[in-house]
Amino acid sequence: MSTSPHDQEDELAGTEQPFVAHLVELRDRLVRAVIAIAVVAGVLAIFPGPAALYDILAAPLVATLPKGATLIATSVISPFIVPLKIMLMASFLIALPVVLWQVWAFVAPGLYSHEKKLVLPLVISSTLLFFIGVAFCYFFVFGQVFRFIQSFAPKSITAAPDIEAYLGFVLTMFLAFGCAFEVPIVVVVLARMGLVPVDKLKAFRGYFVVLAFIVAAIITPPDVVSQLALAVPMCLLYEVGIWAAQIFIKHTKAPEDEAGEAAKP
Repeated sequence: MSTSPHDQEDELAGTEQPFVAHLVELRDRLVRAVIAIAVVAGVLAIFPGPAALYDILAAPLVATLPKGATLIATSVISPFIVPLKIMLMASFLIALPVVLWQVWAFVAPGLYSHEKKLVLPLVISSTLLFFIGVAFCYFFVFGQVFRFIQSFAPKSITAAPDIEAYLGFVLTMFLAFGCAFEVPIVVVVLARMGLVPVDKLKAFRGYFVVLAFIVAAIITPPDVVSQLALAVPMCLLYEVGIWAAQIFIKHTKAPEDEAGEAAKP
């Protein structure tokens, strides 16, 4: 028995609309996230302004330079482009909670209740840990590293760092410390997904210490201060991750898992 084109259209009509609706919602969520970033960028452009933002970012380095030394721009457009990049980076970081909320609002309706208990705490905690890592790098690590480096500089050399090179260094360090502070999240996810049992994570402690110092030696500048400042927190956060994983597994079990455990003699 042949099927008419009209019948085929009716069969597909129920499947197209939800997909289109999801695309429309995704577009709206992306637009709201971009608007949030743009609003923050507009505010920062007025106060304190791109130039002042760069001064804030450069403060840890400037405080350690010899008297009279300043940063320089080796490119004609660097004095304009570099502060603009910093303003956009700051706008994204400040608006990140709104961006992540839009992501969560889009994903959450398709999750089960126990999955929501798993995802939302991870999103919030990973964001906070990334910010803490960046703040730790800016307020503690930069000052120690720059003072350590300047103490080795010969008196015959006048320090005049390039602003574009400094921005690249800062972004690398921010990313390194922000990602390093995500160690507890990685540990929790590995344990919760059943990829690595908690007992094996505990047994891996000694290897992780060695791994943390190797990663710190590769990512950070070749000085002891920055390597210790990255490796030691990673080791401590690994322990925090193991502790958090045990609690997380207990409170985010699926209903069928809880029923299975209750049925065991």
